[in-house]
Amino acid sequence: MDASRRGAPCLLHLAAMAEATLDGAARVLLVDDHALLRDAIRVALELAGHEVVGEASDGYEAIRLVEELHPPIVLMDVTLPELDGIEATRRLNARGSDARVIILTMHGDPALVARAVRAGACAYLTKSFSMPEVVEAVEKVAAGEVVLSPKLAGSMLRELTASAGVRRDLITKRETEALELVADGYSTREVASRLLVTDRTVRGDLSSAYGKLEAGSRAEAVLDSVRWGIIARDVSSDALRS
Repeated sequence: MDASRRGAPCLLHLAAMAEATLDGAARVLLVDDHALLRDAIRVALELAGHEVVGEASDGYEAIRLVEELHPPIVLMDVTLPELDGIEATRRLNARGSDARVIILTMHGDPALVARAVRAGACAYLTKSFSMPEVVEAVEKVAAGEVVLSPKLAGSMLRELTASAGVRRDLITKRETEALELVADGYSTREVASRLLVTDRTVRGDLSSAYGKLEAGSRAEAVLDSVRWGIIARDVSSDALRS
């Protein structure tokens, strides 16, 4: 895979966000091995005016349905039979999928959260969240935000950056400008337009910055950039602009 596509769902394919909503409705694939929970989430999303385009009960089925249905948003459980949700997310990311994955799980372990972010997840919520909060998270991700439980954000940041080993002066001025625009929700094409360079140049700059940050996803890149003072963002909040 082209290095410029690493962490694609949350770093380099933000143009796909425009497809996440149609007249304000998000298109979502549900992935959970508990049918009752899927039913509850489906009802909550449909009552809020969103569309559930399909359902899967294991990681392999999730990958197949993403490739078949092209849902802009995937709500994915971690603990799945056959293939867990984080590995399924990583494989989707490796295949260049534009789907934005929301991890919904019972597990709040910072190391697991960090693993999900590195795999390419754009949001991570524990199942202690209420249905309205899950719906809100879907809407935020559809709007281009990265959502984390406030309780998890600080511990995940420490986990992600404990061994980052990157210095601020390793990132060039143009790489910094590109990171800032990506963090503000601009697509690759929009970043190129604002910086007066080509799309290919932006992808190269982001790929270079990505490697220097040792980041495995867009969320990790933004959090590491904040940690090292490369860009200014509030990482203690429950959402970081993409």
